[in-house]
Amino acid sequence: MDDGSSDRTWALIHEAHRRNPRVTGIRLSRNVGHQKALMAGLEAASGRADCVASMDADLQDDVAVLREFLLKFMEGFDVVYGVRQSRGTDGWFKRTSASLFYRLADRIGIGLVPHHADCRLLSARALAELVRYRESNLFLRGIVPLIGFPSAVVHYDRRRRAAGRSKYPLRRMLAFAFDGISSFSVAPIRLVTLAGFLVLLASAAAGLYALIQKWLGHAEAGWTSLMLSVWMLGGLQLLGIGLIGEYAGKIYTEVKRRPRYAVEASLLPPAPSRTGGRGPGAAGHGPTRLAASLRGAVPMGRGHAGKRRQPADEGRPHARSAVRADGPEPVRGSGRPGTP
Repeated sequence: MDDGSSDRTWALIHEAHRRNPRVTGIRLSRNVGHQKALMAGLEAASGRADCVASMDADLQDDVAVLREFLLKFMEGFDVVYGVRQSRGTDGWFKRTSASLFYRLADRIGIGLVPHHADCRLLSARALAELVRYRESNLFLRGIVPLIGFPSAVVHYDRRRRAAGRSKYPLRRMLAFAFDGISSFSVAPIRLVTLAGFLVLLASAAAGLYALIQKWLGHAEAGWTSLMLSVWMLGGLQLLGIGLIGEYAGKIYTEVKRRPRYAVEASLLPPAPSRTGGRGPGAAGHGPTRLAASLRGAVPMGRGHAGKRRQPADEGRPHARSAVRADGPEPVRGSGRPGTP
């Protein structure tokens, strides 16, 4: 994936494709960000293979780990996460901030795989479910665990960057972390609601103290009313903001239109095919189906009110057979009216 780069990336991809047609690429018209560019590549690969693996192009992720991914995939796992064994190649600040982020995400209920970036393998059905997530603020590290299919972890050592420099400075890393938390949790909004409730309780205690001071004659004129108004109004405002934020958070969750569930297995029989039209020839619609069912019916005789007779060989989903010495012969009815 060429995320609208300004260097010779696309020229190199095009040259590699000319030498080997199996090397393909997609160039975006402009830079849309790491997560959206990665999702564009995954969507393009959907339906083209039994499994799809993704990793950054800076070669910090060990390419040899793909073999371990495939072995886990052959064992039956639909999602295989590449997890770093250690963060020795990172500086102190990056190691500390990453650990704090994963701990915070775990505390507020975001199911992230610790120390996993975007080096992973997805089976065809897992990728098909991932494509159903149509939200714009992508955080794939949080979306992939929502799929829920069987998953495994493969640990590997991440190398130092061989060339170039990272395009993720501190500002972008903080923005990425905030997007991840705000996209998967309304906990920050509930913290505001909790703060408003606590301030409201504190305002009640402060109001009681101010009234006692007034009754004892230790308060100046106007001090009591000022304390009551500041504390009470502050608590009510925070509580109101928190309640409004709760509804805003629910709206934010709804407009994402995330899939409600993902089906791993089903024992239901396949649904009947539909042509998609609603005219006479559409399956399940129009008079054709009804006329066919009526033609297969036999007029009801006396003594069988409310029941419909059918010919012996029509209307049966599966014809049973009795095995005889000279071969199978269909089992016929007993000859009595209305008896199959």
